[in-house]
Amino acid sequence: MPTAYSCLNIDAFRVARLERQPYHYLVGDHGIQPGAVDSLKADFPDIREAGFFPEEDLTARGSFATLLDEMKSEEVSRIASEKLDIDLVGRPKMITVRKLSAAKDGRIHTDSEAKIATMLVYLNESWQDSPAGRLRVLRNGTDFEDMVEEISPVIGSFFAFRRADNSWHGHTSFVGERRVVQMTWLRSQEDVERKKKRGSFSHFLKKVLRVG
Repeated sequence: MPTAYSCLNIDAFRVARLERQPYHYLVGDHGIQPGAVDSLKADFPDIREAGFFPEEDLTARGSFATLLDEMKSEEVSRIASEKLDIDLVGRPKMITVRKLSAAKDGRIHTDSEAKIATMLVYLNESWQDSPAGRLRVLRNGTDFEDMVEEISPVIGSFFAFRRADNSWHGHTSFVGERRVVQMTWLRSQEDVERKKKRGSFSHFLKKVLRVG
C-alpha cells in the first residue's frame, strides 16, 4: 500500500518540473499539505542563530518531526532518483535546518563533491516583493544576474539538484527569517558524520566567541 503523508504533498514531487540545463534540477510548489501549514509553523525549532543546523542538534517535535521523517522516506529518494537520473535510494542522508539568514549567507556555490544531490523545502508563509533571499539557478560562479530562474522560498516551494561542477546556485543577501529544510544525499556515511561534526563545531564556536 502507498505511504500516507500528512505533511508532504508527495504528488507535487511526482509532477515536479525537471530541467537539464545548465544542470539537472527539479522545481515545484505546493509540496506541503495545506492542513499541515499551521502546525509546521508552530512546531518549527526555536533557532536563534543564523546558519544551517543538523537535525541532531535540534529538538524536532510534532508535525516538524513528521516532515523530516517523510522527507527521508524511500519514496522521496526514489522520485528524486528518477527525476535527476541518478540512484539515490539507500544513500546516506543528512538533514539541516535554517530559520535565520545573515548577510553573508547565500553566496554562489556548487556544493562539495561529497554531496550527490540536495533538496530544499521552504516553509515561509509569504515572501517580500524584493528579489533578496530568492534562490537563483545560475549559469556561472560569479554573476547573480546570469540566472536561469528564481525560486521564491514560500511554503511548499521546493528545489532539488544533482551536484555537478557547474551546479551554481545561491541567493542575494538577505537578513532575517528564511525557513528552509535541506536534505542532502552523500557519497558515504563518513561524509555525513564529518559534515555534522563541522556544523556542530561551527555553531559551538560562535557561542563561545559571543560569550567571550
